[in-house]
Amino acid sequence: MIRLLAIDIDGTLLDSTGRVPPANRAAIDRAAAAGVRIVIATGRSFHFALQALEALPDDLTLLVYNGAIARTRSGDTLLRRLLPQAVARDVLAATLEWRPDAACVFDRPAAGQLVYDRMDWSHPNRAGFMRRNAAIIQAVDRLEDAVSEDPVQVTFNGGVRAMRAIQAHLSAQVVAAHLEVTLTEYPQRDFSLVDVCAAGTTKGTGLAEVAGQFGIAQGDVMAVGDNHNDRDMLEWAGIGVVMGNAEPELKDAGFHQTGSNDDAGLAQAIERFILGA
Repeated sequence: MIRLLAIDIDGTLLDSTGRVPPANRAAIDRAAAAGVRIVIATGRSFHFALQALEALPDDLTLLVYNGAIARTRSGDTLLRRLLPQAVARDVLAATLEWRPDAACVFDRPAAGQLVYDRMDWSHPNRAGFMRRNAAIIQAVDRLEDAVSEDPVQVTFNGGVRAMRAIQAHLSAQVVAAHLEVTLTEYPQRDFSLVDVCAAGTTKGTGLAEVAGQFGIAQGDVMAVGDNHNDRDMLEWAGIGVVMGNAEPELKDAGFHQTGSNDDAGLAQAIERFILGA
């Protein structure tokens, strides 16, 4: 019996217009009313994730930054894994070529959560994020000097080819043993994100820890996602479900499949594996 449901946000919970389809909201409400714990597992920050969740039940757990931090909706911390300062500086030193695509993310209440030095926020794939999150974004003179505490991650965003190059480049560095490098891709927009966290930090390891804190066995967990950064949690969960709009590599990986995010595929999966049972 499924006792915990882990849901990705972009491409899973939200449709292609950035809204929660009514069918998804209704299915989540019914699952929560049946006693299923709802965990939102996302690459977004806690602040940014909350913007998408206003319509959902109050009793939510947010697993954010691709598994680095877990908090209740009210802000109580359940899990926190940071990237050591020295490692973050090594990552920045190894990726100078991509500095215009780089930022550092910190676990701070508001201002200064995301800091950058050379990123161009007028880029079409970045402008919307800047508009919605301006309060937490801060410009600095030099990114290395801003690493005055352990960050959550060093993050990059840009074109698909450039982000794959960063991922490959970091995997060949000595510092790679201390890193978890997660790729999220949106090929239709030629936009990707590379999130560099402490080694062993993924949605899968974060979900395992959160489930353990709730006393829920692996076999009683269901996860639904659509992108590369979801793969680890889909593999860990007792039931892993990929969306109809998922990246081809995920759809070929043997997971259960459901409809697309524009067809409320999340609601279909909840009906099939939780409410239908």
